[in-house]
Amino acid sequence: MRHGFVATEEPNPHTRRGRELLRRHPEIRRLFKPHPASAAYIVALVALQVAVAYLLRDAGWLWVLLAAYVVGAFASHALFVLIHDASHNLILTGTLRNRLLGMLCNVGQGIPSAMSFRTYHLLHHSHLDEYDFDADLAYDWEARLVGNSPFRKAVWLLFFAAIEIVRPLRIHRKLADNWVVGNVVAIVAVDVLIWQWCGVPGFAYILLSTFFGVGLHPLGARWIQEHYTFVPGQETYSYYGILNHLTLNIGYHNEHHDLVRVPWVHLPKVKALAPEFYDDLYAHRSLTRVLLQWIFDRNLHLYTRITRDRDVAVPVKRDLPAAAA
Repeated sequence: MRHGFVATEEPNPHTRRGRELLRRHPEIRRLFKPHPASAAYIVALVALQVAVAYLLRDAGWLWVLLAAYVVGAFASHALFVLIHDASHNLILTGTLRNRLLGMLCNVGQGIPSAMSFRTYHLLHHSHLDEYDFDADLAYDWEARLVGNSPFRKAVWLLFFAAIEIVRPLRIHRKLADNWVVGNVVAIVAVDVLIWQWCGVPGFAYILLSTFFGVGLHPLGARWIQEHYTFVPGQETYSYYGILNHLTLNIGYHNEHHDLVRVPWVHLPKVKALAPEFYDDLYAHRSLTRVLLQWIFDRNLHLYTRITRDRDVAVPVKRDLPAAAA
């Protein structure tokens, strides 16, 4: 068969759990509102990125790399989380303002991704783990190429930022609209200004921050943590470790999928108010452990995912190995 993902005939688990959660805890609906303070976080993080880039304008490459890995990766990753909330209109009221805030985030990242992410992330929610609609799933050729080799998995994660640009080409949806084009034009123009003002080292810092923030870094392990199968039958995984303080609670991934109208700042409250829905689910406690397990555990690979796209997935009885809990 063409694809090697583990198939399920079960519907999206988050639809059912979210509905039941609200039935038992209607008070959670009070959390369904934008969080305007996120706009201030965006301005502060973009200002931080540009300021550090300016300070590095005459720096050597070792300092640029170190700053990007230790400082920039966290700032860029936090901006990704804020793009994520903007995609769900959870920062300010109204789609237009959230779109513009998402594009502002890209100023601190150097990559014009906010508008395309908005399109494909919303598809990820509505068509979770369906091969033809969810860009979070690897290409079949991509999964076969990477295999379970520790070296190839490490290289794959190192270049994940580039892979995320290619993945949407598979999706059966219009690839560009005026917002995507405008996003590209605006950020390329800003990139030129940063290049002129901060020099090559400063501009490289901005790009490397994004490269590390989604790549071979404990923060990059978040893309493994969210939907790769660590317990047979469980499709989504939360992370409850200390890095949530720096990644704006993006680790609360089951909670987010269950209730997409809750902004990042309130996701821990969902778990606290409804522990019976989450305490029995397997959750990660360390992204560093996830990163190392992903690289060195040969039972983990790009096919270690559940899919409900029946015409492209193989049956569960194929017995693909899944990682131990």
